[in-house]
Amino acid sequence: MKNYAKLQNGSDLRGVAMPGVAGEEVNLTSGIARDFGAAFVLWLAQTCGKPARDLTVAVGRDSRLSGPDLQKGVITGLMDAGAAVVDCGMASTPAMFMSTVLPGFLCDGSVMITASHLPFNRNGLKFFTRSGGLEKSDIAALIGLAQAEDLPRSGGGSVRVADLIGAYAAHLRAKIKEGIADPAGSDRPLEGFKIAVDAGNGAGGFFAKQVLEPLGADVSASRYLDPDGSFPNHIPNPENEEAMRSITEAVVQNKCDLGLIFDTDVDRAGAVDAAGDELNRNRLIALMSAIVLEEDPGATIVTDSVTSSQLKDFIEGRLGGVHRRFKRGYKNVINESIRLNNEGISSPLAMETSGHGALRENYFLDDGAYLSAKLVVKAARLRRQGKTLADLLDGLGEPAEATELRFRIAGENFGDYGRGVVDALMAYAAKQPGWHIAPDNHEGVRVSFDAPGMRGWLLLRLSLHDPIMPLNIESDDAGGVKRIAAQLLPFLQPYDRLDLSSIRALVEG
Repeated sequence: MKNYAKLQNGSDLRGVAMPGVAGEEVNLTSGIARDFGAAFVLWLAQTCGKPARDLTVAVGRDSRLSGPDLQKGVITGLMDAGAAVVDCGMASTPAMFMSTVLPGFLCDGSVMITASHLPFNRNGLKFFTRSGGLEKSDIAALIGLAQAEDLPRSGGGSVRVADLIGAYAAHLRAKIKEGIADPAGSDRPLEGFKIAVDAGNGAGGFFAKQVLEPLGADVSASRYLDPDGSFPNHIPNPENEEAMRSITEAVVQNKCDLGLIFDTDVDRAGAVDAAGDELNRNRLIALMSAIVLEEDPGATIVTDSVTSSQLKDFIEGRLGGVHRRFKRGYKNVINESIRLNNEGISSPLAMETSGHGALRENYFLDDGAYLSAKLVVKAARLRRQGKTLADLLDGLGEPAEATELRFRIAGENFGDYGRGVVDALMAYAAKQPGWHIAPDNHEGVRVSFDAPGMRGWLLLRLSLHDPIMPLNIESDDAGGVKRIAAQLLPFLQPYDRLDLSSIRALVEG
């Protein structure tokens, strides 16, 4: 009996696709990918109300070593079920969605083979229609279809090869030219800009060579543009310290105007300004908020739950917008922003501190390349005024200290146990003097503190998929993180299924 449910990771599939890590057995093979290819055609036929023979599905992959085999499996499964397949080769996750809307493609659906920033031995599948990425419930339905023993195996589908990244890069170049609106009408409006791109040997190297350079930018300081699924230089991840050091070094050593960094499949991005200051996490959200609120004054910015108090002050006090914290998980944030727009509340940006950023103007697609294009456009427009992107962050405060601790939950039914901890903390916090429960708790419990020496906040929540309870603490005072942790530790001590070694070390250190 097939059991593919263990591959579900929220709104996509992920697994171990090749050996090489002790204790991790391969559970995502070309054969399994073939099953999901056929299942996707069946699901699309039901969803679109079209026979399989009339469906066109695009398939692409990032630079992972297991990508070609899995791509072959998916394509075989799609053809088994009778669909016409567009083989896009190396691609980015956002480009694969765009294959459903770009002229010359207009596919009914698409499949991206990626595991984002996970280690080299992992891989996965993401699925799209013209409405966007599949939801968690859709993936569950897809799993049900893939597990069937009577999947079609000789449907007579076809396959053709197409340069999706070339078409997508042309689309981005057009957006940048339109946004800059160069008074001289130049085809090279980025002439004189020096921009470093660090693709981390993922799929994002095209942004330097096929988007920025044709527009006149000097990309000579770029790093690791060539795809290499062994990731020999650093993990392609804007949240990774080594990765951010790499792009910062490239910018500073080469006196660049801007640095851009992508994760493996380019749905996330980070940046570095000319001074070498990182523009990621809260700072990147603040920067994008400044850009979109200039275009849509008073609008609502939706973020994940771990954004700083200073970011909220900046969005609402400095920029005049509305900040709505919501649940972690890029689909959660995006769906909340879509919900607000459907209710008549303008929300042009949904963004996580991880670097996932989705704009209403771009199909609410979390697209690191499009996000970067927006930054490049704004940098070019500011340059005419003698300003830089850093000027947009004037007035943004920074916490004195910040940390994230992760408490592993032992035993079975970790979800029930973790939710019990959260419920108990909510009741406990309500009784503690000087503890102020945030009014916008959409996941976990966020508590602020205003006592001298420990001004700040904590957020304890349950991980979306893993037996872990992350604890985020920020403080505006030196030593405040330790003091806030010391306030929380007595509550946590009785929970013997939580590994509290990290918070004990913080408090006792």
